[in-house]
Amino acid sequence: MSAAPGFLTEREARFLALAAACTPAPGVILEIGSFKGKSTVGLASVAARYRLGRVVAVDPHTAPSSTDPGLGGQASSFEDFRHTLARAGLTDHVEVHRKFSRELATGWNRPIRLLWIDGDHTYPGAKQDLDLFAPHLAAGGVVALHDVLHSFAGPIRVFVEDVLGSDRYGPAGCCGSIGWAQYRPVDGGSVRFRAARRALARRAARLVRPSQRGRDLQGLAKLRYKLQRALVPHGDVDPSAWVAAVQP
Repeated sequence: MSAAPGFLTEREARFLALAAACTPAPGVILEIGSFKGKSTVGLASVAARYRLGRVVAVDPHTAPSSTDPGLGGQASSFEDFRHTLARAGLTDHVEVHRKFSRELATGWNRPIRLLWIDGDHTYPGAKQDLDLFAPHLAAGGVVALHDVLHSFAGPIRVFVEDVLGSDRYGPAGCCGSIGWAQYRPVDGGSVRFRAARRALARRAARLVRPSQRGRDLQGLAKLRYKLQRALVPHGDVDPSAWVAAVQP
């Protein structure tokens, strides 16, 4: 993953690999938003090693959205994405869909063990991705949203309101800018899970309003945002502790 172009930190990449390998649920790994393939090769390498099937990757590979990474004058990221997979020797381990996630959702009927949302970072875009695919999460599956702790309006609000605020989810946390939670439809509303989610939500909710300003954050507002973000636990995840936490 470190050799591939993209925006995951090493901390985030390690967590994503851990979630792909150790999530205790059946189903496929679905990646929404591939860009040039950094997270794709990480997920696919884990899937290949542990025989988890092909990673499903969906991305239109264009840049019409204000939250998409710049392509430096390129019309599409698709050729770079294909080259990343080929260099890693993982082409055969990825099911590629060059389309919008809403198009893939039409007729989708497969259970999902890991739902990795890293597409449109606007609020309508991030909410749509969760709304379309979260109903297909297998019990024990994990949803993870990228850039929850970056200044984008969508991921943080969806994470706070629709994930941390829902009793359908149990264990939850942040690693780097990734916000994650485990789908626990039976016991997500238990006192221990609800209390932990609400405690995290109280801290993370302070970031929702300033994130709406995105890159316009300047001066004291930007400093305040950084201080509030520092209060949200988002350090390295201990693999053994994480695996123990998500066991049903």
